[in-house]
Amino acid sequence: MDRKWFGLIVVVGLLAGSVFGADLKLDEKAAVGGEWGYRPEDGDASAVNPPSFSWRPVKGMVWEVQCARDAGFADVVYRVEKVEFNVHCPPRVFEPGAYYWRYRGADSQGQVTNWSIARKFSIGADAVKMPMPVREELLGRIPKSHPRLFVRPENVGKLRAAATGPMKKEFAELVRQCDRLMANPVSTVEPATYPKDIVRNSDPWREIWWGNREKVIRTLNGAATLGFTRLIGGKEQYGQEARRILLECATWDPKGSTGYRYNDEAGMPYNYYFSRTYSFINDLLSEQEKDLCRKVMKIRGDEMYAHLCPGHLWRPYGSHQNRAWHFLGEVGLAFLGEVEGADDWVWFAMNVFFNAYPVWSDDDGGWHEGTSYWASYQNRFTWWADVMREAMGIDAYHKPYYSQAGYYAMYLMPPGKVGGGFGDLTAARTAKSNVPLMSDFAAQAGNGHWQWYVEQLGGPTQAGGYIGFVRGQLPKVEPVSPKDLPASRLFAGTGQAYLNTSIMDASDSVQVVFKSSPFGTQSHGYEASNSFLLWGYGQRLLIRSGYRDSYGSDHHKGWMWSTRSVNNITVGGKGQFRRDVRAQGGITDFVTTPAIDIVSGEAGGAYEDGILERFTRSIVFVKPDLVIVYDRLAARQDTTFEYWLHAINRFDVADQRDITVRKDDAGCAITFLTPAALSFTQTDQYDPNPRPRIKLREWHLTASTAEKSREMQFAALYRPFKEGMRVPNEVSLEELPGGYLLTAEVGEGRVIALLPTDDAATLEAEGMETRGRIRCRVVRKGHSAEATQGQ
Repeated sequence: MDRKWFGLIVVVGLLAGSVFGADLKLDEKAAVGGEWGYRPEDGDASAVNPPSFSWRPVKGMVWEVQCARDAGFADVVYRVEKVEFNVHCPPRVFEPGAYYWRYRGADSQGQVTNWSIARKFSIGADAVKMPMPVREELLGRIPKSHPRLFVRPENVGKLRAAATGPMKKEFAELVRQCDRLMANPVSTVEPATYPKDIVRNSDPWREIWWGNREKVIRTLNGAATLGFTRLIGGKEQYGQEARRILLECATWDPKGSTGYRYNDEAGMPYNYYFSRTYSFINDLLSEQEKDLCRKVMKIRGDEMYAHLCPGHLWRPYGSHQNRAWHFLGEVGLAFLGEVEGADDWVWFAMNVFFNAYPVWSDDDGGWHEGTSYWASYQNRFTWWADVMREAMGIDAYHKPYYSQAGYYAMYLMPPGKVGGGFGDLTAARTAKSNVPLMSDFAAQAGNGHWQWYVEQLGGPTQAGGYIGFVRGQLPKVEPVSPKDLPASRLFAGTGQAYLNTSIMDASDSVQVVFKSSPFGTQSHGYEASNSFLLWGYGQRLLIRSGYRDSYGSDHHKGWMWSTRSVNNITVGGKGQFRRDVRAQGGITDFVTTPAIDIVSGEAGGAYEDGILERFTRSIVFVKPDLVIVYDRLAARQDTTFEYWLHAINRFDVADQRDITVRKDDAGCAITFLTPAALSFTQTDQYDPNPRPRIKLREWHLTASTAEKSREMQFAALYRPFKEGMRVPNEVSLEELPGGYLLTAEVGEGRVIALLPTDDAATLEAEGMETRGRIRCRVVRKGHSAEATQGQ
């Protein structure tokens, strides 16, 4: 064929492809670790009405979403086109029932992809109604004039009246803060950048990194306090001082030492405190001064937006990004209609809130990253809850998570508790340290149980400053005792169970915390799945060990992220994947009764090199004086096993049936029933130790098997006690075909438990029968109680 004609045919073919549509194919790969995933998943029951939809993004696409009553989409009941993000929350509620959803994309030429697979979901009659307003309506709710953050222009008069009436005392405190700021003006000298030769994460680096953050907060939050106080009736000179600070900080390099990408810990507070001040004192600024502020925040806002959007909607698990998005929302609100792109910043932030937040949580109120990061991040989120409610009429506490969030603290850290469970920076936390956030949650959600909690711990803590003043307008919440609630609770989505004898007072209670998490060891919730902790009578008895001397230090990575640092099991010296979503576990059973709790988790797939086929750990808590920990492990080859325990003080080891650890006036007696011939070592050194400035040392006990095998069962008893209590010691473990019969003395009674080794075998003994499930009976003073896995 002549080349000229061949070339013409090729060109015509290409043109035909563009005219009649290319064969665009959706990328429908399954979500992997770190990705938000397809939501609702096939078979999901949505807790909200309408559900939020999420799918894998493709660059350059806009989207169409359809919902139908039938899998063939003959009865389409909802359809939306030109969706810019890979998430969507409809603006109206659906009728309860079953639905199917699908999506497809269109490129810039208008060519469409194939439809995605159809996924079925359901909406119950009790689902929370929380539609997301369309963009124009949502942005239209925001005031056109200032202030816009925390207070609307039409509500300023109400705050002024409160300042001279019921909140006169709180206003006087604001005035005192302002007078101190006037007497000792904050420095507006731009913070220094890092020296060229500084080592990242070194102590000198951290001093600058965190020091610049603190300087920004001191300077610009001072300005916001001055501006707000003047707004609600304070001296005019407060506003002028806020104006001076704002304009001098506006001269700082937006991509320098306080730039978001250079140091986000300084950049984030700069952006939201600057925006608050700008909105509070807007009437004091000339057009030229406003223009200066707008130019600065255009650069800073664009930098945040480019970093977060749209990637955060599909990969939302970045720690810092989980507060950056709503700080960007504050910037967008303050500069809406004044800075190009500010409307996009607000719309993006609201899409995060409705469709991809919160992420380290479940609808039960659990939190993966631990109480320290929970308190830190959720405290900041409560600011956004205030802002959304006032500026846009959106109540965050309608979300299932926020309607349950306070129960996380109540069950993990009852009044009197010391130690915040799993997660970074939790060891020294006390229940009282939860009061500031729980006060906000109780007030904003109107939850009486949470109000009871804070009053048991000395009463609510006001947020203070201008935020506390605004919250003073919320209705008073009456406390409601949780005495009728179950003492133990499962937070299934985060894979944690809190087994308590009581949530009324930790000083006279025993608690077991168990983790087997679908989040794995990601982020600040790094502890291995199937780990447990034990508290008794106000004391930390069996702990997670180590001290975060610096995030990502050798000790933090090498010890604390290791399975060796928790009450868990290593296999031939190997543990679970470190700080990795692949280290997934899951709670497979949870039963709670007044007398007995049973929880089980599976974490065999969490180990490095795929060394385990199975690791099922079950905990039977016979309240309050006996904890049975029963482990079933199956390896892919013969290996040894190492059982790790950790405590504040040294373990007293006579033999494997006679181990004791004490902390002040409480202690725990430990008995390893099987396997036999365990060898024990203990040390107060870590591997590696923290930096020399950290003097903390804890004790680590390792029980190792003598011979290699492919299967192993550990059965261990833990008897928490208070000084002066008699600790029963009679116990026997009898091997039966397909399992064990365990009998043990407890206070004023006896416990009988059937522990299976073969899921298909039926165990019968002492008038009990079970197949593949743990069954336990306790008899005290002629009264008995039973519990069985899966009941």
